[in-house]
Amino acid sequence: MNQNIPIHTQTATGDGPNANPADLFLQEDIPARYYRMPLEELRQRGAEAKKRLGDDLLILCHHYQQDDTFWFSDISGDSLYLARQAAKTKAKYIVFCGVHFMVESADIITSDGQAAILPNLTAGCSMADMADIDSIEDCWDYLSDLVGSEKLLPITYINSTASLKAFCGKHGGTVCTSANAQKILTWAFKQNKKVLFFPDQHLGRNSAKALGVPADQISMWERAKEDGGLKNETIEKASIILWDGYCSVHCRFTPQHISDARARRPDTKVIVHPECPEEIVAMSDYSGSTSQIIQKISESKPGSSWAVGTEINLVNRLAKEHFKKDGKLIDILNPNVCVCSTMYRIHPANVLWVLDQLLDGNIPNQITVPPETKKLAKVAIDRMFELS
Repeated sequence: MNQNIPIHTQTATGDGPNANPADLFLQEDIPARYYRMPLEELRQRGAEAKKRLGDDLLILCHHYQQDDTFWFSDISGDSLYLARQAAKTKAKYIVFCGVHFMVESADIITSDGQAAILPNLTAGCSMADMADIDSIEDCWDYLSDLVGSEKLLPITYINSTASLKAFCGKHGGTVCTSANAQKILTWAFKQNKKVLFFPDQHLGRNSAKALGVPADQISMWERAKEDGGLKNETIEKASIILWDGYCSVHCRFTPQHISDARARRPDTKVIVHPECPEEIVAMSDYSGSTSQIIQKISESKPGSSWAVGTEINLVNRLAKEHFKKDGKLIDILNPNVCVCSTMYRIHPANVLWVLDQLLDGNIPNQITVPPETKKLAKVAIDRMFELS
């Protein structure tokens, strides 16, 4: 991180291949002095604030966070692990260095006396934004009229809004993560129902394919097309109907990247996230969630070589750790920057500002899910915990 951070007045929104990861997405209500503060001072003041707040505070950080924000974490992990930690903690203040849907999930599974806080309110998720409750309900109604609602089961990826989790709770469905998607789908298929899976088409397709679902039983609902662009006979034959959402980071890997990685080092193993397109997963040696990628690389033999298809902050952290510890060579699969630009919006200055506000008796940026939505969403999330 630069020792003196330039101040930007424009607040950027959205994510995708054209997003500039060097931009800082600043909240207007945070005094500029926080962004100008040298890293050493940010850390010193942050450590003091954490000490003063004591057991009342828990800072959770997703693996994709930039290193200077990651430094503040009490616990780090993927979405499922962090959700479990939020469910277990007694802390009054849960500062979640992730994105909006993660903090919603924390609010859903914690008590009314706890506050789930997002350090920067602009930290969203482009994939989550690709599936809104109105569009999902329209799709559900159309499918129900065709095959009957009793023959359908909704499953939402955790990368979705609380309203979609509540929808799944209401209709007997559940939530999944990239770590447990195959287990959740196995449960769903045993009920002999068609699965409506949203919002990530690639996680749904890769998970279904890994379970042996034939390609002609996997269909995709396209939001921009009338009736999802599907014929009635296609829907009736389908075992799983995918929403056409995707992760902009994990769609930046190509077959050429894999070929190039193997050309550079023939002994390189390629491991990618299941949010990557089907052809990328098929060409790779392994695929798995962030926690599974970490585990696979950690358990590999010293000196082994890896090309990793996921967010660059995690890959860089693994590369530094394992080169020093056991001589492993770890590269990002795409040599261009593959950063989650919305996750990147949580700057260490945001975290320190939140801690100072808490010390002053204020609760900034609290994410609160409406009671009825929270109740139904918790049904879906609790069901996921039981199944996984």
